[in-house]
Amino acid sequence: MPKIGVHELTDATSEVIRTVREEQAEYIVTYWGEPVAVILPMDDVRRRILETRILVEARAHTDYWSALDALAAEIDDAWMQDQGAIEILDKQWREL
Repeated sequence: MPKIGVHELTDATSEVIRTVREEQAEYIVTYWGEPVAVILPMDDVRRRILETRILVEARAHTDYWSALDALAAEIDDAWMQDQGAIEILDKQWREL
């Protein structure tokens, strides 16, 4: 896999992308000689992997909010005050 420096990539972006698209070329992008990224063609397998990864991340995000909603409901069920948290905080703020 050929290496291409960041500055060279900046000067030849269109050509590099055309080569990747048309010839399925792959590049290692370097910064001061150190590899920092890879440019690969988006074939069907890579596209499916990327789509699956996006779905998994979205699912994790949804699960996070679902867990947070469950925690909020649990706190609400155990709340011992006649007022809500906003009202209590507002009252404390006004007393300052």
